[in-house]
Amino acid sequence: MEPNTGSRLVIIPTYNERENIAKIIAAVMALEGDYHTLVVDDNSPDGTASIVDSLCSEYGGRLHLLCREGKQGLGTAYIAGFKWALERGYQFVFEMDADFSHNPQDLDKLYDACANKGADLSIGSRYCNGVSVINWPIGRVVMSYFASYYVRKVLRMPVYDCTAGFVCYTQKVLQTLDLDKIKMRGYGFQVEMKYSSYKLGFNIKEVPIIFIDRKEGSSKMSSGIFGEAFWGVLRMRFRKIKPKQ
Repeated sequence: MEPNTGSRLVIIPTYNERENIAKIIAAVMALEGDYHTLVVDDNSPDGTASIVDSLCSEYGGRLHLLCREGKQGLGTAYIAGFKWALERGYQFVFEMDADFSHNPQDLDKLYDACANKGADLSIGSRYCNGVSVINWPIGRVVMSYFASYYVRKVLRMPVYDCTAGFVCYTQKVLQTLDLDKIKMRGYGFQVEMKYSSYKLGFNIKEVPIIFIDRKEGSSKMSSGIFGEAFWGVLRMRFRKIKPKQ
């Protein structure tokens, strides 16, 4: 097992992100605070993993690569990353997209909420302070906003951006959640993680961010992903959430 000399790990799941991956890694590594990065690549045919592998020696043990067989979904990529992080003792673990829709400089805001302001889980929120989305078609803005509204009402969870994918988890949260019981694999995974954390009594804080749609590469969103989230939320409402034994 590789030694961990830092406390903050940014997990970036990838599938065909060769246009973005070197730039997003450089942006994270340029931040103060000794951020480490783990790229979880699902066998991207465009060579994303090879690019990451070629960069690892440049960052003095702060950049890591986890390769998986085939495209297995966003949720399983993050679960694999969380387990990797826990094995190495990281105290703050972040989710972040590779495409610059999440501003790397906002990592500091998420970290501050957890390290200094009492949050167990902090969310980079598009909707806690109005609607802060740039370059999305109006139809997608409406769909995303009302998806979070639907989740908030069905699950009775006081979170405005329930589907957000820009998140910081403390080690305590990830150690308490039974990660093997997380069922949803697409964007519904984001809802399930937040809801499980909420039901187990963790303090969730939303941090306002500006979300900017990707400029390069292609979105992985699909109607199937939304379908899984819609029906999964209804089933989730009646599940009992228990901590890991």
